[in-house]
Amino acid sequence: METISIFLDDYRKAPDGYVLAETIDECIELLKNFDIKHLSLDHDLLNKTRNGFMLVQEMIKEKLFAKRITIHSANSIGGKAMYNCLKQAQHDFIMSPSIIVSLRPLPLNFFPPKVLQHYLELR
Repeated sequence: METISIFLDDYRKAPDGYVLAETIDECIELLKNFDIKHLSLDHDLLNKTRNGFMLVQEMIKEKLFAKRITIHSANSIGGKAMYNCLKQAQHDFIMSPSIIVSLRPLPLNFFPPKVLQHYLELR
């Protein structure tokens, strides 16, 4: 199975080397069909009824994970809820404790060089 990294966002461009998913449905399809090295998630998407938190819930239900997961949402409440949900899944042994889960909010209009380093180190 081919290995890829996914960047879920409907506003920001994906960093080099990442496949952009703009909806949770696109992201779920990629999770089902590829081995995911790194999954970077936004909370707020254009479809207000299908956001990043709903994706995290579906990932846990279907046991669709990546080797590393970053929550990059600028929505502090939504991002923390996603992070806490994933950490609870690890605590409950639904998701492997070896999966690295990070909360690293990104600004909407640019990627500061030090923030992008987090993505460059994963290659």
